[in-house]
Amino acid sequence: MKIPQLAVIIPCYNEELCIESTVSKLFEVFKYLIDKNKIKADSYIYLIDDGSTDSTWSIIAQLHNNDSRVKGLKFIRNYGNQKALIAGLESVNQIGCDCVVSIDADLQQDEWAIEKFIDKYMEGYDIVSGIRNDRNTDSFFKRSSAILFYRTMNILGAKIPMNHSDYRLVSKRGLNVMEQYHEKALFLRGFFHEVGLKTAYVHFDVKPRAAGVSKFNFMSLTALALNGITSFSVVPLRFIAVLGFFMALFGFAAGVEAVVEKLLYNNSPNGMATTIILLCVFGGTQLFCLGIIGEYVGQVYREVKARPRYIKDIELK
Repeated sequence: MKIPQLAVIIPCYNEELCIESTVSKLFEVFKYLIDKNKIKADSYIYLIDDGSTDSTWSIIAQLHNNDSRVKGLKFIRNYGNQKALIAGLESVNQIGCDCVVSIDADLQQDEWAIEKFIDKYMEGYDIVSGIRNDRNTDSFFKRSSAILFYRTMNILGAKIPMNHSDYRLVSKRGLNVMEQYHEKALFLRGFFHEVGLKTAYVHFDVKPRAAGVSKFNFMSLTALALNGITSFSVVPLRFIAVLGFFMALFGFAAGVEAVVEKLLYNNSPNGMATTIILLCVFGGTQLFCLGIIGEYVGQVYREVKARPRYIKDIELK
């Protein structure tokens, strides 16, 4: 296999404190890999400004002016991390590359692990997913919510490896396959895991964040999980069907028991508190099920509208 032209995509949202150092460190990795004849000298970095409100874009523009290997895209507003990643993947496929690595702007993910990604690519793998070794750098709450996220996703059918974020390598073939998927809320972690291309895994260490704060929190993880589940699994809908069957069975059994007590023992069931509790339980369950169905309806609604995933403002090639 020939030496690849590598593109590194970085979604950015209010990353003015770290973007310059991130680009500088990645160029160190580039030089190391070029010297070892593992990537081509025309490899480049592609930064996606996801509607930042600080000076992130002006820094990206300055970096591009200083070095043409820095390319960039600016959204007209914030669309979210997944849309920024999709935009980066689509854009570098249009510009041209043999493979692309996506990495976070804070470089908590070990940038030197890119060499391992390239080695796996050269062995013939189209997808190389990064798996973090531990979550020691996370707070207890973030660690717990992340574990809950991965386990919930796998239980409900959206199968993704534990501790895999969006640090991955995708080959040109993988990018071409992705172009055939036109859904607006494409869940990348689930897509690349289930698409069927030859996949390998690389383990890496995570560093403390050097500057700024993480943009992921419990609410963003919840939104990501809901998108992933409704995109890749109908398990919750089947769960609702099974739950409805057992609720109906319970109601039928309770009705039979009430009739038997009345006919045989002339004893009418009583208990206002029990009735209220049952009404609240079943009413709450029904609303919960309606909420799950509503998520799927909302997903269909967004897809049917067929609005663009994102709108570009400025692009630097």
